[in-house]
Amino acid sequence: MFVSRDFLRYLGPGFIVTVGFIDPGNWATNVAGGSEFGYALLWVITLATLMLILFQGMSARLGIVTGHSLAYNVKRRFARPWVGVFGGSVVVACIATDVAELLGGALGFRLLFGMPLMAGAVITMVLKIGLVITGRYRHLERVVVIFIAIIAACYLVELALVKPDWALAARGAFVPHVDKASIAVAIGMLGAVLMPHNIYLHSNVILSRVEPGDEESRRRLISYEKGDTAIAMGLGWMVNCAMVVVAAAVFFRHGVSVASLDQASSTLEPLAGSLARLLFGIGLLLAGLGSSFTSAMAEVNVLTAYLGRPEDPRTKFYRIGLFVLALPALAIVASGVDSYKILIFSQVALSIQLPLTIAPLIVLTSDRRLMGEFASRTTERVLAIAAGLVVTAMNVLFLYNLAGGSF
Repeated sequence: MFVSRDFLRYLGPGFIVTVGFIDPGNWATNVAGGSEFGYALLWVITLATLMLILFQGMSARLGIVTGHSLAYNVKRRFARPWVGVFGGSVVVACIATDVAELLGGALGFRLLFGMPLMAGAVITMVLKIGLVITGRYRHLERVVVIFIAIIAACYLVELALVKPDWALAARGAFVPHVDKASIAVAIGMLGAVLMPHNIYLHSNVILSRVEPGDEESRRRLISYEKGDTAIAMGLGWMVNCAMVVVAAAVFFRHGVSVASLDQASSTLEPLAGSLARLLFGIGLLLAGLGSSFTSAMAEVNVLTAYLGRPEDPRTKFYRIGLFVLALPALAIVASGVDSYKILIFSQVALSIQLPLTIAPLIVLTSDRRLMGEFASRTTERVLAIAAGLVVTAMNVLFLYNLAGGSF
């Protein structure tokens, strides 16, 4: 099939988003899902990825058509109390994401180099702030694409080493099943894929591709965006599924209960060999670093947009905000709380916040005065609302279960 050079030059924004859903939070929830429930929760990743393609496409289209980010459009469209609810909750979600990314980078440094957790977290924070301040979107895209390629290669080799049951994996990927025991992990896996900050981020990074033009140029950009998103999210789906499959084939098969990523790494060696452990460490480090870059961009872009400040890394306010927003995550890592539990809890928190990101996105992209001919059609709107209701229903089930109920 012929692929135009223009399309190949366009590729990138979707990959910036994809590294966010193969981050350390995904590693924690996927390892938990695979080690505790085998292949049974793979369907959560499939469903969440389909939802992700829908919502990321809507977010990117909003950026292309309006020339502004989702945060900017929310601030312009909604009354102040709602702006406070949407903005405040997504900043908290961004901080939860940042905790996962810092921990992932720190754990990667510890697994590979024996470095103390806090030292690894500080190095990760310095690297992410430095790259976001000094880099451009195009440079960051190249770094992220390289990281994703290496992570995918690591898991491809691991799949060959662990010899999974592909029939069970295929069934788990497409046949839904959830019960009281698995609902918390399923919610965490959902939140790890459908990340609020990524939905905000896509509408922002897409602006690096937007130039003044007519309806035809917008139509072409939207077409390219669909291809970019489908390719990038499809790769993310494969990597996430590979994480669950490896955990199921190694830990669940041998009845090993995994309580931390450190334990997952150390247990891999006797069960799957030293190469598997090395690849696990390399992948986790790159996932932590790559996703920390994009989460940093997302949280400071959201904050500056909601406060009416320029979303420009060259400004003093942006740089100060980048540093200040990193401190809560660093403090949580320094507190010594169980890192594995923090990772899983952070992903559950993202899922609970998600409806507060989806709702304004649906309202904005359905507005014909804002979007013109590019407004969401009935089918897309119905699918988006249905997806939002599924997320909300799973959150309600989780909270009900947490309160002592049963289903």
